[in-house]
Amino acid sequence: MADLETNLLKFKGYYFRNERFNINLLENTDDFEVRDDDVFLVTYPKSGTIWCQQILSLIYFEEHRKRTEHLETADRVPYFEYMFEKLDFDESPSPRLFTTHLPYYLVPRGLKNKKAKIIYVYRNPKDVMCSYFYFVNMLPIFKAADTIEEFMKQFLEGKVMGSLWFDHIRGWYEHRSHFNIQFMAYEEMKKDLRSSVLKLCKFLGKDLSGEAVDDVVRQATFESMKDDPLANYENVLNTRVGVTRREGHFLRKGTIGDWKNHMTVEQNERFDKIFQEQMKDFPLQFLWDINEIS
Repeated sequence: MADLETNLLKFKGYYFRNERFNINLLENTDDFEVRDDDVFLVTYPKSGTIWCQQILSLIYFEEHRKRTEHLETADRVPYFEYMFEKLDFDESPSPRLFTTHLPYYLVPRGLKNKKAKIIYVYRNPKDVMCSYFYFVNMLPIFKAADTIEEFMKQFLEGKVMGSLWFDHIRGWYEHRSHFNIQFMAYEEMKKDLRSSVLKLCKFLGKDLSGEAVDDVVRQATFESMKDDPLANYENVLNTRVGVTRREGHFLRKGTIGDWKNHMTVEQNERFDKIFQEQMKDFPLQFLWDINEIS
Protein backbone atom coordinates (compact mmCIF):
# COMPACT_ATOMS: atom_id res chain seq x y z
CA MET A 1 0.00 0.00 0.00
CA ALA A 2 1.68 3.22 -1.13
CA ASP A 3 1.09 6.66 0.33
CA LEU A 4 2.02 9.03 -2.47
CA GLU A 5 1.89 12.10 -0.25
CA THR A 6 4.64 10.89 2.04
CA ASN A 7 6.30 8.51 -0.42
CA LEU A 8 5.98 5.59 1.96
CA LEU A 9 4.99 2.03 1.21
CA LYS A 10 3.43 -0.23 3.82
CA PHE A 11 4.49 -3.83 3.43
CA LYS A 12 3.47 -6.50 5.95
CA GLY A 13 2.62 -3.84 8.52
CA TYR A 14 5.85 -1.88 8.16
CA TYR A 15 6.56 1.44 6.43
CA PHE A 16 9.34 1.54 3.83
CA ARG A 17 10.58 4.31 1.64
CA ASN A 18 8.68 3.83 -1.62
CA GLU A 19 11.77 4.09 -3.82
CA ARG A 20 14.53 1.57 -4.51
CA PHE A 21 12.66 -0.80 -2.21
CA ASN A 22 13.65 -4.38 -3.08
CA ILE A 23 10.19 -5.88 -2.81
CA ASN A 24 11.19 -9.07 -4.63
CA LEU A 25 13.82 -9.79 -2.00
CA LEU A 26 11.47 -8.97 0.88
CA GLU A 27 8.74 -11.20 -0.52
CA ASN A 28 11.20 -14.09 -0.60
CA THR A 29 13.35 -13.57 2.49
CA ASP A 30 12.73 -17.13 3.65
CA ASP A 31 14.62 -18.26 0.54
CA PHE A 32 17.58 -15.94 1.19
CA GLU A 33 20.58 -18.06 2.12
CA VAL A 34 22.22 -16.65 5.23
CA ARG A 35 25.89 -17.54 5.67
CA ASP A 36 27.34 -18.32 9.07
CA ASP A 37 29.74 -15.36 8.88
CA ASP A 38 27.15 -12.80 7.73
CA VAL A 39 26.74 -9.70 9.89
CA PHE A 40 23.57 -7.61 9.96
CA LEU A 41 23.66 -4.08 11.37
CA VAL A 42 20.10 -3.36 12.53
CA THR A 43 18.91 0.12 13.47
CA TYR A 44 15.79 2.20 13.57
CA PRO A 45 16.35 5.17 11.21
CA LYS A 46 18.48 8.00 12.60
CA SER A 47 20.06 5.90 15.33
CA GLY A 48 23.68 6.06 14.21
CA THR A 49 23.42 3.88 11.12
CA ILE A 50 26.04 5.62 8.98
CA TRP A 51 28.39 5.85 11.94
CA CYS A 52 28.13 2.11 12.56
CA GLN A 53 28.59 1.32 8.88
CA GLN A 54 31.89 3.15 9.12
CA ILE A 55 32.90 1.33 12.32
CA LEU A 56 32.18 -2.08 10.79
CA SER A 57 34.01 -1.16 7.59
CA LEU A 58 37.05 -0.13 9.63
CA ILE A 59 36.95 -3.28 11.76
CA TYR A 60 36.61 -5.70 8.86
CA PHE A 61 38.64 -4.16 6.08
CA GLU A 62 42.30 -3.26 6.51
CA GLU A 63 42.21 -1.52 3.13
CA HIS A 64 39.51 0.77 4.53
CA ARG A 65 41.55 1.59 7.63
CA LYS A 66 44.68 2.24 5.61
CA ARG A 67 42.86 4.10 2.81
CA THR A 68 44.40 1.85 0.15
CA GLU A 69 41.04 1.10 -1.46
CA HIS A 70 38.53 3.88 -2.01
CA LEU A 71 35.14 2.30 -1.55
CA GLU A 72 32.07 3.86 0.02
CA THR A 73 30.94 2.50 3.37
CA ALA A 74 27.53 2.26 1.68
CA ASP A 75 29.06 -0.44 -0.53
CA ARG A 76 30.97 -2.21 2.21
CA VAL A 77 27.87 -2.48 4.41
CA PRO A 78 25.00 -2.15 1.89
CA TYR A 79 21.33 -1.93 2.72
CA PHE A 80 19.56 -5.26 2.57
CA GLU A 81 16.10 -3.96 1.64
CA TYR A 82 17.02 -1.02 -0.61
CA MET A 83 18.80 -1.09 -3.96
CA PHE A 84 21.07 1.93 -4.20
CA GLU A 85 23.39 -0.13 -6.39
CA LYS A 86 22.73 -3.31 -8.35
CA LEU A 87 24.39 -5.80 -6.04
CA ASP A 88 24.13 -9.55 -6.28
CA PHE A 89 24.28 -10.67 -2.66
CA ASP A 90 24.65 -14.31 -3.71
CA GLU A 91 27.86 -13.45 -5.54
CA SER A 92 29.25 -11.20 -2.80
CA PRO A 93 32.36 -12.62 -1.08
CA SER A 94 32.28 -13.53 2.58
CA PRO A 95 32.10 -12.10 5.09
CA ARG A 96 29.06 -10.15 3.95
CA LEU A 97 28.01 -7.12 5.97
CA PHE A 98 24.45 -5.79 5.68
CA THR A 99 22.60 -2.75 6.96
CA THR A 100 18.88 -2.90 7.62
CA HIS A 101 16.03 -1.08 9.35
CA LEU A 102 13.84 -4.19 9.21
CA PRO A 103 11.73 -5.30 12.17
CA TYR A 104 12.56 -8.71 13.62
CA TYR A 105 9.71 -10.47 11.81
CA LEU A 106 10.80 -9.47 8.29
CA VAL A 107 14.45 -10.55 8.39
CA PRO A 108 15.60 -13.76 6.65
CA ARG A 109 14.59 -16.91 8.47
CA GLY A 110 18.19 -18.12 8.29
CA LEU A 111 19.20 -15.50 10.85
CA LYS A 112 17.46 -17.58 13.48
CA ASN A 113 20.08 -20.33 13.31
CA LYS A 114 22.10 -18.20 15.79
CA LYS A 115 25.31 -18.41 13.76
CA ALA A 116 25.18 -15.20 11.71
CA LYS A 117 25.61 -12.12 13.89
CA ILE A 118 23.30 -9.15 14.46
CA ILE A 119 24.31 -5.82 15.95
CA TYR A 120 21.34 -3.76 17.10
CA VAL A 121 22.19 -0.12 17.79
CA TYR A 122 19.60 1.90 19.69
CA ARG A 123 19.43 5.59 20.59
CA ASN A 124 17.21 7.61 22.88
CA PRO A 125 14.03 8.28 20.91
CA LYS A 126 13.88 12.02 21.53
CA ASP A 127 17.17 12.52 19.72
CA VAL A 128 16.06 10.02 17.07
CA MET A 129 12.91 12.06 16.49
CA CYS A 130 14.73 15.39 16.24
CA SER A 131 17.37 14.00 13.90
CA TYR A 132 14.60 12.43 11.81
CA PHE A 133 12.81 15.79 11.62
CA TYR A 134 15.82 17.34 9.91
CA PHE A 135 16.24 14.28 7.70
CA VAL A 136 12.72 14.42 6.23
CA ASN A 137 13.08 18.14 5.71
CA MET A 138 16.37 17.64 3.88
CA LEU A 139 15.12 15.23 1.22
CA PRO A 140 12.25 16.15 -1.13
CA ILE A 141 11.34 12.45 -1.42
CA PHE A 142 9.64 12.93 1.94
CA LYS A 143 6.83 15.32 2.77
CA ALA A 144 8.38 18.16 4.77
CA ALA A 145 7.28 18.69 8.35
CA ASP A 146 6.85 22.37 9.16
CA THR A 147 7.30 21.99 12.90
CA ILE A 148 8.59 19.55 15.49
CA GLU A 149 5.00 19.31 16.74
CA GLU A 150 3.80 18.14 13.34
CA PHE A 151 6.59 15.59 13.00
CA MET A 152 6.27 14.41 16.59
CA LYS A 153 2.69 13.42 15.83
CA GLN A 154 3.81 11.37 12.81
CA PHE A 155 6.67 9.81 14.78
CA LEU A 156 4.54 8.80 17.76
CA GLU A 157 1.91 7.32 15.46
CA GLY A 158 4.54 5.36 13.54
CA LYS A 159 3.65 7.04 10.25
CA VAL A 160 7.28 7.33 9.15
CA MET A 161 9.78 5.12 7.36
CA GLY A 162 10.60 2.51 9.99
CA SER A 163 7.10 2.63 11.54
CA LEU A 164 6.78 2.92 15.31
CA TRP A 165 10.08 3.22 17.22
CA PHE A 166 8.61 1.50 20.28
CA ASP A 167 7.55 -1.55 18.27
CA HIS A 168 10.91 -1.80 16.53
CA ILE A 169 13.10 -1.92 19.63
CA ARG A 170 10.69 -3.97 21.72
CA GLY A 171 10.24 -6.49 18.93
CA TRP A 172 13.96 -7.06 18.54
CA TYR A 173 14.63 -7.17 22.26
CA GLU A 174 11.75 -9.45 23.16
CA HIS A 175 12.79 -11.91 20.43
CA ARG A 176 16.53 -11.68 21.15
CA SER A 177 16.70 -15.36 22.15
CA HIS A 178 15.98 -16.27 18.52
CA PHE A 179 19.11 -14.53 17.26
CA ASN A 180 22.85 -14.17 17.85
CA ILE A 181 22.51 -10.51 18.73
CA GLN A 182 24.51 -7.79 20.47
CA PHE A 183 22.70 -4.63 21.62
CA MET A 184 24.74 -1.41 21.56
CA ALA A 185 23.61 1.95 22.95
CA TYR A 186 24.45 4.93 20.76
CA GLU A 187 25.10 7.07 23.83
CA GLU A 188 27.47 4.52 25.37
CA MET A 189 29.35 4.41 22.09
CA LYS A 190 29.67 8.18 22.16
CA LYS A 191 30.79 8.03 25.78
CA ASP A 192 33.61 5.54 25.17
CA LEU A 193 34.14 4.69 21.51
CA ARG A 194 37.28 2.63 22.09
CA SER A 195 35.60 0.35 24.63
CA SER A 196 32.64 -0.02 22.28
CA VAL A 197 34.91 -0.96 19.38
CA LEU A 198 36.61 -3.58 21.55
CA LYS A 199 33.20 -4.92 22.61
CA LEU A 200 32.16 -5.20 18.98
CA CYS A 201 35.43 -6.89 18.02
CA LYS A 202 34.92 -9.48 20.75
CA PHE A 203 31.37 -10.20 19.61
CA LEU A 204 32.46 -10.39 15.96
CA GLY A 205 35.50 -12.53 16.67
CA LYS A 206 37.86 -9.92 15.21
CA ASP A 207 41.28 -9.79 16.90
CA LEU A 208 42.69 -6.39 15.96
CA SER A 209 46.03 -5.02 17.09
CA GLY A 210 46.11 -2.02 19.39
CA GLU A 211 47.26 0.10 16.46
CA ALA A 212 44.37 -1.11 14.32
CA VAL A 213 41.88 -0.33 17.08
CA ASP A 214 43.38 3.15 17.33
CA ASP A 215 42.85 3.59 13.59
CA VAL A 216 39.21 2.49 13.89
CA VAL A 217 38.52 4.90 16.73
CA ARG A 218 40.29 7.82 15.06
CA GLN A 219 38.49 7.42 11.73
CA ALA A 220 35.08 6.74 13.31
CA THR A 221 34.82 10.01 15.20
CA PHE A 222 32.08 12.34 14.04
CA GLU A 223 34.62 15.00 13.09
CA SER A 224 36.64 12.58 10.96
CA MET A 225 33.56 11.24 9.20
CA LYS A 226 32.22 14.71 8.41
CA ASP A 227 35.36 15.27 6.33
CA ASP A 228 35.42 11.82 4.72
CA PRO A 229 33.41 11.64 1.45
CA LEU A 230 33.58 7.84 1.55
CA ALA A 231 31.86 7.77 4.93
CA ASN A 232 29.57 10.80 5.17
CA TYR A 233 27.09 9.80 2.43
CA GLU A 234 27.57 13.01 0.47
CA ASN A 235 28.61 11.00 -2.60
CA VAL A 236 25.70 8.62 -2.11
CA LEU A 237 23.24 11.48 -1.88
CA ASN A 238 24.66 13.26 -4.90
CA THR A 239 25.06 10.30 -7.24
CA ARG A 240 22.71 7.50 -6.16
CA VAL A 241 19.69 8.62 -4.22
CA GLY A 242 18.66 10.56 -7.28
CA VAL A 243 17.25 13.64 -5.60
CA THR A 244 18.42 17.11 -4.79
CA ARG A 245 18.34 18.10 -1.16
CA ARG A 246 16.42 21.01 0.24
CA GLU A 247 19.23 21.80 2.65
CA GLY A 248 21.42 20.07 5.21
CA HIS A 249 23.65 17.01 5.41
CA PHE A 250 23.27 13.36 6.36
CA LEU A 251 25.69 13.89 9.23
CA ARG A 252 24.30 16.86 11.14
CA LYS A 253 25.40 16.94 14.80
CA GLY A 254 25.78 13.43 16.18
CA THR A 255 25.29 14.66 19.75
CA ILE A 256 23.39 13.54 22.83
CA GLY A 257 20.50 15.61 24.19
CA ASP A 258 19.91 17.83 21.16
CA TRP A 259 16.18 17.28 21.72
CA LYS A 260 16.38 19.89 24.49
CA ASN A 261 17.03 22.50 21.81
CA HIS A 262 13.85 21.60 19.93
CA MET A 263 11.13 20.30 22.24
CA THR A 264 8.98 22.46 24.48
CA VAL A 265 8.33 21.51 28.09
CA GLU A 266 4.80 20.42 27.16
CA GLN A 267 6.04 18.30 24.24
CA ASN A 268 8.67 16.70 26.43
CA GLU A 269 6.14 15.85 29.14
CA ARG A 270 3.77 14.39 26.54
CA PHE A 271 6.57 12.33 25.04
CA ASP A 272 7.65 11.10 28.49
CA LYS A 273 4.13 9.96 29.31
CA ILE A 274 3.90 7.92 26.11
CA PHE A 275 7.40 6.55 26.63
CA GLN A 276 6.53 5.36 30.13
CA GLU A 277 3.36 3.70 28.87
CA GLN A 278 5.09 1.97 25.97
CA MET A 279 8.37 1.04 27.66
CA LYS A 280 7.19 0.05 31.12
CA ASP A 281 9.53 -2.58 32.61
CA PHE A 282 11.77 -2.45 29.53
CA PRO A 283 15.28 -3.33 30.77
CA LEU A 284 17.50 -1.43 28.32
CA GLN A 285 18.61 1.92 29.69
CA PHE A 286 18.53 5.22 27.82
CA LEU A 287 20.69 8.31 28.28
CA TRP A 288 18.79 11.51 27.57
CA ASP A 289 21.45 14.16 28.10
CA ILE A 290 25.21 14.47 27.75
CA ASN A 291 25.28 15.54 31.40
CA GLU A 292 24.14 12.08 32.46
CA ILE A 293 27.40 10.61 31.19
CA SER A 294 29.94 10.25 33.98
